[in-house]
Amino acid sequence: MSLSRRKFTKEVKLAAVRRLETGASIAEVARACEVNPNVLHRWRREFRNGVDRAFPGLGKKKAEESRVAELERKIGQQTLEIDFLKRVLQRVEEARMLQALNGAAPSTSKSTKRPSGKRP
Repeated sequence: MSLSRRKFTKEVKLAAVRRLETGASIAEVARACEVNPNVLHRWRREFRNGVDRAFPGLGKKKAEESRVAELERKIGQQTLEIDFLKRVLQRVEEARMLQALNGAAPSTSKSTKRPSGKRP
């Protein structure tokens, strides 16, 4: 029976290192996190070598996944906007063609007021 290796998120690792930095003992934090003290030494060393580069494993993946989700939402919103604008452009072109067929003067920049209570 093989044991699988546990994986800790960046947030868990940072919390453990912060507890060490505030004066908690290695043994105390190791018991609380249920990890070997050597693991805490390694986490603290990685943290001190560069906070922005520390713990690139699971934490970075989650950040990338949230960025991808954000971009997908943005693409969806822009797709809706493009579809809306295409429909509006189609209606404007249809209106222009009808005006040309009826021999009416081209529309001006001023809007005409619709009779109240009636919608086309």
